[in-house]
Amino acid sequence: MIHPTLRCTAFAGPRRIASGELRHVALKAKQAFDAGKPVRVFEDASGMPVALPLALPAGELLRWLADPLATAVQDAQAAPRGPGRPKLGVVAREVTLLPGHWDWLAAQPGGASVALRALVDAARHVAPEGDRRRAAQEASYRFMQAMAGDQAGFAGACRALFAGDIGAFEEHCATWPDDVREHAGLLAADAFHH
Repeated sequence: MIHPTLRCTAFAGPRRIASGELRHVALKAKQAFDAGKPVRVFEDASGMPVALPLALPAGELLRWLADPLATAVQDAQAAPRGPGRPKLGVVAREVTLLPGHWDWLAAQPGGASVALRALVDAARHVAPEGDRRRAAQEASYRFMQAMAGDQAGFAGACRALFAGDIGAFEEHCATWPDDVREHAGLLAADAFHH
């Protein structure tokens, strides 16, 4: 769900035009869009693109951003309702396990859901550094693929990113537009800390 305080960065072509909370970034993106520039907005934490209705008039765009729940309700009404507890933010997903796994889960206090949540929480506490590194790699890769996929050195930068080689990463990104190179490096920062 899009939220007005989501941390984002907007680009007009290869030039960074805004970075910060989405509600502020969206207005700068709207100005560039209205000036006929190609605009792309990315979520900082994941490197994922953020789809904004920049063709809307500025006032409507602000209303759209101010009421993300209305947007979510409209999306939910358009999609068929599935299992889960949506009011609590719980969405059911499919898990494939062998019969023995299901038997073990069923025997646990609280049942399968409680046992699975406890296992996931325990795993998250064991390797938080690895999780941060992987998240940084994925965020930077998504951004690089969208903004520098056609640049010289892209494949080498990707290899260096996933190998944790900051020197090779910087070398392969050296000829990229300044703002794209800097933002890719910012997103990748945790990928290079061991």
